[in-house]
Order: sequence, then structure tokens, then C-alpha cells
Amino acid sequence: MEKKLVLESIFAPSEDVVAREIQGEFLIIPITSGIAESDEEIFTLNETARVVWNNLDGKRTLRALIDKLSVEFDSPAAEIENEVCGFTEELLKRKMLIEVKRG
Repeated sequence: MEKKLVLESIFAPSEDVVAREIQGEFLIIPITSGIAESDEEIFTLNETARVVWNNLDGKRTLRALIDKLSVEFDSPAAEIENEVCGFTEELLKRKMLIEVKRG
């Protein structure tokens, strides 16, 4: 059974990945074997995902990140929450993100 994301939790990039911009594309690259499915080892981020990734810094809760991005992008918090939570869940599934503190 998968655990549901708690908005008061804090997340940070795993030490098993590096994030780099290469030829205009922002990539998350595993540096440890077995961290991602073999056919999808490199994860490419669009501009929105890149902003979220850069804010998953181990310092702020998901709720604080959602509030910040809602103001920054002048977008409804519920819409931002769906995007942030979906992206966070995908990164957790791929072991590219770790939970620093559970809310």
C-alpha cells in the first residue's frame, strides 16, 4: 500500500542523483544503479518541473512550496497542489527524491 503524501512533509533530492543542464535541457541523472527503470534512467524536466525540483530543497514543506508557487505563477493553489504532488510522487517512485521530514 502506497503512503499518501502529507503536505507538511519536507523532501529533498536523493544523493543518488545529479541534476544538470545539458544543451538547454534540464536532466536528473542517476549515479547509482537500480535507481530508475532501465529504459528511463535519465529524467528530463520541463520548465515547470524544473522550478518545483529547485524548490524541493529539504527546507520547506510541500504546503509552503505550493503556496509560494501559487503566488509566483498567479495560479489557484489546488491546481499547483495537483502538479506538485504528482511530480513529487513520481520522483519518490523513481527514488530520485527522499523524504527529509514527515509532517
